[in-house]
Amino acid sequence: MLGEPGFWDDQERAQGIMKKKASLEAELSAFHEMERLVDDAEVLLELAREEEDEETAREAGEKVARAESSIKDFEVRRMLGGENDRANAIVSIHPGAGGTEAQDWADILLRMYLRWAERKGYKTEIVDYLAGEEAGLKSVTFTVSGEFAYGYLKAEVGVHRLVRISPFDASKRRHTSFASVFVYPEVEEDIEIDINESDLRVDTYRSSGAGGQHVNKTDSAVRITHLPTAIVVQCQNERSQHKNRAMAMKILKARLYELKRKEEEEKMESLHEKREIAWGSQIRSYILQPYRLVKDHRTGIEVGNVDSVLDGGIDEFIEAFLLHGAGVQQESEGRERAHGGA
Repeated sequence: MLGEPGFWDDQERAQGIMKKKASLEAELSAFHEMERLVDDAEVLLELAREEEDEETAREAGEKVARAESSIKDFEVRRMLGGENDRANAIVSIHPGAGGTEAQDWADILLRMYLRWAERKGYKTEIVDYLAGEEAGLKSVTFTVSGEFAYGYLKAEVGVHRLVRISPFDASKRRHTSFASVFVYPEVEEDIEIDINESDLRVDTYRSSGAGGQHVNKTDSAVRITHLPTAIVVQCQNERSQHKNRAMAMKILKARLYELKRKEEEEKMESLHEKREIAWGSQIRSYILQPYRLVKDHRTGIEVGNVDSVLDGGIDEFIEAFLLHGAGVQQESEGRERAHGGA
């Protein structure tokens, strides 16, 4: 196919094929690497037994540990087979009721996700940031670019709960704060989403963000309201009104696509039993007082090192969610087959 005459005439199509080719090659390479690690470990273990060599046995143990880690990563990647799992992600965070306390919690979550993305080698860009009056943020939207960004981050959709001694309370009382996280796949250009200009209200305004690392000061911020769905998106990161509008339209397209997908999913779910994972419910608690623990309520995973989690160490929760979701789906399919055969 790649050698066909005219292959590069359609640049977008050709680049899409090359991207898929690179992804498949990477998966094949990872599989071969697992095979090599297992083979090397077997040889080293055999040598260690024959020669009773502790050093060789230790080296074999290291190979086994690396092989186990690679197999686990491969298993998690296998769960990322959804239609949009390979896509970039668009993430929005909104604090719940509670004023400064909740707004500070939303800002802590933003830092957690930016640190996580940095660890994964993903590129991030904050496209809209509305600062709180005293601390934290009122809302933020940012993009995460890299393969499987959406597949991983969809595990974070829902309400996140924080329990701590408030740094804003002079009486040092314990407070509970909530923030909601929404994640949408960045829609590919070739996916058709019908948006009528007559359905849009476009407002421009002066950027009032935090500046610095968050946004650039600009007179060309754009807010777009999609009247039929009441979805509101905005962008103030770029200095050009044209670029801000283009980014806002990209976010709107992603949200409308996700809305359509969820509506279709709900129709299918109405014909079967509801899934165990409820996207709209509280998904995770971060407890700093009276003890220190992060617990995911969907999978039961608990981590005592709260600081590590808030510094971006959320892979354990994401992986457990993906593997748990696969188990729930297999269970549901098993029940359907059983009912069908009855």
